[in-house]
Amino acid sequence: MPDKPSGFRFSATCVGSVPFQDVIGTCRVILERFPLMPFWPQFVKRSLLEDMSIQYSEGLPLLEINEEKRSLIVSQSKEREPELVAFYEQYLAQDMDRFAISREYAPGLYALLDLMDEGEAAGEASYVKGQTVGPITFAAGILGRDGRPLLHDPELAEAMARGLAIKALWQVGELGRTGRRPIIFIDEPYLSGFGSAFSSIQRHEVIDMLRIVIDYLRENSDTLIGIHCCGNTDWSMVMDAGPDIVNFDAFDHMDYFLLYPEDIVRFFEAGGAVAWGIVPTSNFRGSESVEQLLEKIEDGLRSVHESGLSLELISQGSILTPACGMGTMKPDEAGAAMDLLYRLSQALS
Repeated sequence: MPDKPSGFRFSATCVGSVPFQDVIGTCRVILERFPLMPFWPQFVKRSLLEDMSIQYSEGLPLLEINEEKRSLIVSQSKEREPELVAFYEQYLAQDMDRFAISREYAPGLYALLDLMDEGEAAGEASYVKGQTVGPITFAAGILGRDGRPLLHDPELAEAMARGLAIKALWQVGELGRTGRRPIIFIDEPYLSGFGSAFSSIQRHEVIDMLRIVIDYLRENSDTLIGIHCCGNTDWSMVMDAGPDIVNFDAFDHMDYFLLYPEDIVRFFEAGGAVAWGIVPTSNFRGSESVEQLLEKIEDGLRSVHESGLSLELISQGSILTPACGMGTMKPDEAGAAMDLLYRLSQALS
């Protein structure tokens, strides 16, 4: 891992997606509510271009948007070999402009950076958070010409992973201009199905693909790297991939995460951090209270402490987030969830 970060101590941030329409207004709320770790929002209800996979597709070889199916597809007209050769030439040359995310695809990124540049960031934030779709989720969601997911085409799957890696590096450069240390979360919802009959990918293949992105960012930047998965998965596998931060749904799946006490202890002791997704999203009711969530997270902290770690070390290495992205929530629910997260962070920090 890179240099250990200074203590997070229950700083709050979010996964990425939001259900709002007002780009500037949302970014202002983010800077107010999450001053220590602001994140750029993905406005998934504003445009198809902000879909979690399509948003990161610019500059990647052979891909086209199928607007009717609202998904990415492999082009039937582009020739595979010339496309891959051109891609790798630009990748190896680190042609960052070629792999930029445009304002049309990520207005929240540009709006947040503009506001921070204008001095609207409250407090003295040490970090700024971005995110990217993970290489496994990305490749699993795109069908090749043979009708099978690109996950089962090793050549294209690796090219997509390397493309996401260099696009994440471009993002790190943009975020770093704020003077804060960038954090990039790799969002991997597909890993929720790992080990089931619906997922044929092997453990070592998951780690190898994640390491393509993680190692590339490590070799070329000083960013911190998180992995987010909102369901049950093999958390020892996720930690073995080598992220600095692991983000999980602590509201619904706390017990499953805590089934890996030895891995969690090693992860914390090596300088890793855990982002507890403690505010519910898909099953948010509006009746949740700070006291209720405080009790739930304290149960988790106590369990980790009983595995042999000091509460101080755990606290320094703890971040608070919603359980998952908020893009599927109603706007008023998402606003309430952000406020709840803010108040919980205040109560714990």
